[in-house]
Amino acid sequence: MMHTEVGVHNQNMPQSMARIIEGGSWKKQRMVVVIPADKVIPSKVALSYWNLMFPPNQPVYKILAQGMEVGHAYSSALEMIMSHPDLSTFEYLLTIEADNMPPPDGVLKLLRRMETHPELSCISGLYWIKGEGGIPQIWGDPLDTVPNARPQVPKPGELVECCGTGMGFALWRLQMFRDPKLRRPFFKTVASPQEGVGTQDLYFWSDARKHGYRCAVDCDVLVGHHDQTSGITW
Repeated sequence: MMHTEVGVHNQNMPQSMARIIEGGSWKKQRMVVVIPADKVIPSKVALSYWNLMFPPNQPVYKILAQGMEVGHAYSSALEMIMSHPDLSTFEYLLTIEADNMPPPDGVLKLLRRMETHPELSCISGLYWIKGEGGIPQIWGDPLDTVPNARPQVPKPGELVECCGTGMGFALWRLQMFRDPKLRRPFFKTVASPQEGVGTQDLYFWSDARKHGYRCAVDCDVLVGHHDQTSGITW
C-alpha cells in the first residue's frame, strides 16, 4: 500500500491561503531603506539592523544619507529615489534612524499591517522620547476636531491611528511621494518666527493630512531608542 504525505500546509489549505494573502508575500513588496546618520552608528543599533528580516525574493535597496541634518537627509534621499527609473517604481520606503533598534521581525509585522490597512500610507513602530518621563511618538488624535500633536496612550498589540508618527522605524507607501500636491521639501526641521518650531516628521504630516493621507503606530512593533552617551535604550 502506497502512503503519501501531502504536508501540514496542504492539509489545511484555507488557513494556509489566508496566511499568504494577509502577509501579501505573493505580490511585489520592493523596498528602499533610508538611514540618516552622522559619522558613527552605535554598535548595538547596527547589530539590530543586521538582524532585520525582509520579505523573501524581494529587492531591498539601502541608502545611507550621511552627514546631513535629518530633514534635509530625508528630502534629498527621496528626491533621488523619485527621479530614479527603477527605485521610483518600488512599493515601500522604510526609514530607520541611527539611534533606533527595531526588532528582527519588525519589517514583516509592519508589512502585514500595511497589507490589511490600505487606507494608511505610513505605519511606524512604537518608540518613546529618550529620558525619564519619555512620551510615546503617537502624535495627535485624528478624532479630535482641533488639529493637535498631543501624544496618545499606546494600546499594547494594537494599531493606533494618529496625526503624525516619528520616522525612527516607519514603513511608507512610496507612491504617496509621487503626489504633486505635497509640498517640497517633504521634510524640514523648522525654527523661526514665520514657520514656528517643529521637527521634520510633524512638518510633513501637517501637510500630508490636508491631502487625505493617514498614518498609525503599530504597538506590536516595539522599538528601542538608544542613547549613546548614557548607554541606556529607552
